[in-house]
Amino acid sequence: MEREDFYNRRPGMIGERNFSQYAVLAILVDTATGPALLFEKRSATLNRQPGEICFPGGRLEEGETPQEAAIRETMEELLVDRGQIEILGPGDVFISPFNMMIHPFIAILRDYNYGFSHEEVADVFTVPVRYFQEHAPKKYFNHLSHEQPKDFPYECIPGGKNYPWVKGSYEINFYSYKEDVIWGMTATIVESTVELIGKYHLLTNV
Repeated sequence: MEREDFYNRRPGMIGERNFSQYAVLAILVDTATGPALLFEKRSATLNRQPGEICFPGGRLEEGETPQEAAIRETMEELLVDRGQIEILGPGDVFISPFNMMIHPFIAILRDYNYGFSHEEVADVFTVPVRYFQEHAPKKYFNHLSHEQPKDFPYECIPGGKNYPWVKGSYEINFYSYKEDVIWGMTATIVESTVELIGKYHLLTNV
């Protein structure tokens, strides 16, 4: 690469190597009540977040792009073929304060028979997009604080142990639909996805 290439480079993200990378599909399906988002209930036998509601997806494997990972995981979890999935485009990346980065992609799933892998998924269900457009999520805020290791070099910073660390907060969204609660990272991605659906008129081909 030459100096001339620098101006047009795609900026990286400092510290990105420290994040676990995941990808999900925010899937649109056509239902009797109109376009809806498809959700999974995770199997109760899973070690991570058993029983919670999520989009299909998972961790990137070595050499995979986020879109490839999202499609692969969706095919495995929902037992669908690649030809049934139409990728509309990327959603906004979710960055967790807990060293996780999630890459959502908005997609249409056609001719789905609502099957799924029982090893990973307990059930699937849909929520009309209109519901999310008409109901804002309830928002709560967790407060984040610093905890330094025992060998932290306080002598190297002004104020030492009395240094005025910046405090932050972490927004947590909740949607309630019938008997189900969609919350946390999934609910935050839902809110962003619904905004993009409206902004780019993505329901015209569903």
